[in-house]
Amino acid sequence: MEKEQSASMEDYLEAIALLSERNNEVRVTEISRTLGVKKPSVTSALTKLAQGGLLKHERYGQAKLTTKGQRIAQDVFHRHETLRHFLTEILKVDPKVATNDACKMEHTVSPATLEKLAKFVEFVLNRPQGEPDWLKNFSYYFENDEFPSECVTRCQRETSQKE
Repeated sequence: MEKEQSASMEDYLEAIALLSERNNEVRVTEISRTLGVKKPSVTSALTKLAQGGLLKHERYGQAKLTTKGQRIAQDVFHRHETLRHFLTEILKVDPKVATNDACKMEHTVSPATLEKLAKFVEFVLNRPQGEPDWLKNFSYYFENDEFPSECVTRCQRETSQKE
């Protein structure tokens, strides 16, 4: 991801990519509605993105991502989905909260961290044995604010072995 793109510009690219999957023609009104911003703000952002070679847009016409813009939008979407999956599937955060948080986090996470996080999520969610015990124990700990009995026993056993 190129550093000159702000979080806001990344959000525009992601929104245009998602809208174009549903609808061939993406216009200012749809982008405005999707992002909850005023039309003049969208027009200004589209002008900046077009000047950066990330999309093609003529006044009153449709917005269409260039190959470069599409690549950045896909990267932003991948970051968003990885973070959303981590928050909802591993940490059990409410889906609506997770979606909002992932949108904020996607702009700041480093590629190295994201790669490890994506592999972690993939590994945990694709285990043939189902949800691992440590994840069940974490859920118990979070909900009850105390360690499950098997964790306490293990910690006591490890402590006594060190003495």
